[in-house]
Amino acid sequence: MSWFTAQPFPPRQALALYALACAAAGPACAQTVPAAPQSEDELPITIRAEEINGRPDRQLNLERNVEITRGQTGLTADTACYMRVEDEVTASGNVNMWRFGDRYKGDALQMNLETGKGWVLHPEYRIQANNGQGRADRIDFLGEQQAVVRDGTYSTCEGTDPDWYLKSSTLRLDTGRDVGIAGKTVIYFKDVPILGTPAISFSLSGERRSGWLPPSVGFGSKGKAEIMVPYYVNIAPNRDLTLFPRLMFDRGLQLGATGRYLGATYNGETHVEVLPDDRETKTTRWRADSQHFQAIRPNWSFGWNLHGASDDEYPSDFSRTVSASAERQLLRELRTDYVGQYWSLSARAQNYQVLQDPASATNPSLTVPRPYDRLPQINFHAGRYDVAGFDWAVDAEMTRFWHPDLERGNRAIVSGQLSYPIVRPGWFITPKVIVNSAKYDLDAERRNGRPTKLSRTLSTFSLDSGLVFERDTTLFGRAITQTLEPRLFYVHTPYKDQDDIPLFDTGRAGFNYAQLFSENRYVGADRISDANQLTAALVSRFIQPDGAERLRLAFGQRYYLEAPRVRLPGEPAHQSRSDILVAASGRISETWTFDSGVQYDANGSNLYSSNAGVQWSPGQMKVVNAEYRYQRDSFRNLDLSAQWPLSKRWYGVGRVSYALRSYGVGLLNNPSGGGRLIESLVGLEYKADCWVFRFGAQRFVTAAQTTSTPIFFQLELNGLSRLGLGSNPLETFNKSIPGYTRLNSNVGRP
Repeated sequence: MSWFTAQPFPPRQALALYALACAAAGPACAQTVPAAPQSEDELPITIRAEEINGRPDRQLNLERNVEITRGQTGLTADTACYMRVEDEVTASGNVNMWRFGDRYKGDALQMNLETGKGWVLHPEYRIQANNGQGRADRIDFLGEQQAVVRDGTYSTCEGTDPDWYLKSSTLRLDTGRDVGIAGKTVIYFKDVPILGTPAISFSLSGERRSGWLPPSVGFGSKGKAEIMVPYYVNIAPNRDLTLFPRLMFDRGLQLGATGRYLGATYNGETHVEVLPDDRETKTTRWRADSQHFQAIRPNWSFGWNLHGASDDEYPSDFSRTVSASAERQLLRELRTDYVGQYWSLSARAQNYQVLQDPASATNPSLTVPRPYDRLPQINFHAGRYDVAGFDWAVDAEMTRFWHPDLERGNRAIVSGQLSYPIVRPGWFITPKVIVNSAKYDLDAERRNGRPTKLSRTLSTFSLDSGLVFERDTTLFGRAITQTLEPRLFYVHTPYKDQDDIPLFDTGRAGFNYAQLFSENRYVGADRISDANQLTAALVSRFIQPDGAERLRLAFGQRYYLEAPRVRLPGEPAHQSRSDILVAASGRISETWTFDSGVQYDANGSNLYSSNAGVQWSPGQMKVVNAEYRYQRDSFRNLDLSAQWPLSKRWYGVGRVSYALRSYGVGLLNNPSGGGRLIESLVGLEYKADCWVFRFGAQRFVTAAQTTSTPIFFQLELNGLSRLGLGSNPLETFNKSIPGYTRLNSNVGRP
């Protein structure tokens, strides 16, 4: 074996002398060049062969077991010829070439090592970035990062017989721009042509890029056929736009667009869709959503959150998901915030568009109330912790409330609080004083002669206290620390008649464990509940040595020493004690987690509400969820969902949400009181080495009297695209099944 190493463009005399000396030295010739060039074309060329002859200053003829390398480029062949002046290699016979991680195998090759230009005949190739590979009649190299595959194939599958591949007359692979561009192309799956196109482009690494996305064929919420062909525009690394014409055979052509942007100090997204002339309603129908946030300065920001639709029935007619079909209050808000070191100031203007359920005309229980507009609302907050041991805070608000049918007016509120936390190892006690003052200036037109100027000032005293005990124990055979944390919370607020004050934004707070330790029974500022009450609670936690909480048990109840006299319209009189709350949650083992809660009506000696949920996840792509929810005179629901392997490559997914009993309210309007299916989903997934197939069907309620049953399937060709019918099953599975795992999550996003 002869071995030749040379620096590019040394003096010809030196190169000639070196080559002659190497030839005279015999088959074990080698030379190391001490310099370390920086660029690829300045790196030394190393040549090995069983036989080397020719003119070292112009041409070297290489025979048997030829190997030529420079940096990250190299080749082996049976025979080769290296042209010194042109810095060019021609080779034939079992040619194997690699450059920058990509590999090529062919019958003959020509390559300019300086420019990276050349060709290879009848090659097999593999691209490192995404495991793309194929065969061709010829590949032309246009540079170090560009190649044109002529009359060839492309696939990301392993082996000589790929499950899917595309055939193209010309396929340009540009690793620098991370794009593949093909001319006349046919995509084959299991050797069956499934899609033909005059041109196609795709990302080599799975990163996003501009181009047509696969068409989506399916059925709308009312079961009519439709087709959507999106076009994606990759404007910049932090900006993109998706355009999607959507042809609905029963309604017409809908045009839509979604734009997204992200910057160092701002981000946002806007979605618009328009159906110019709906054949069903003979009207133009539209939907728009826009969100934006921007930091003007490090502590000053503004933004908006705007949503709107053309009519009440838009969600039920065009939605493809349960959450979208149930959206009935569309927020429109402009907001700005300024945050100082110990204070903050915010201002917002806000209103809602309310979309009424079509069935509300005959069933008033389905009517969605319209919230008040805030035009505008200004909030101020200031506070500090541990000032000579004290914590203090001041909140102020000024709001203009407007409603087309109810009372209108202005409200100004100032609320201050002062507390002195005393925290010691094993116990704490925190006394607190709150003073709340409010003034109302109401419009006279709807007051019917009642006063328009109202005021209210109330003070509240609370005392929060607790103990913490710890002991070492075991749980499921593991060493663990158990805590026992009793807590008492006392609140006193004097009574003040507030019935003449309108309810702009106030309602009953949901009764939960956190609300047990709140000074006010209401959310909003129009009612301050009188209180002479004591909350007793007990919490026990099981904590692992690494600090992770394994199990939590909680119990709490509120005792009214005096029955509260402040009540909202329709609110029942209070008993001497509240409902009992019991909760338990945690991780039973590495595979089992659960969460549960019970609200027990101690006065009526019956259950008011309960929930219990459990998740079992013994491994990858294995999860089972079960949840039961009940509320007296409202609902009793059971929810089951799962993702599970059925065989080596088949996986099943499913969900059933069932109303065991409905009570004639909301979406579950059912006079018979019997059970009703709210949502169901069934699907199958098949995972191959280089593709995934998904299909399924979903049924869900879109309004009180209507349901939707979309059917979908999707073939995902790893590294190329997703082809399918109907809505995106990945999005559906993720939202419907907690703990769902994408089968090919280890590959780049097509």
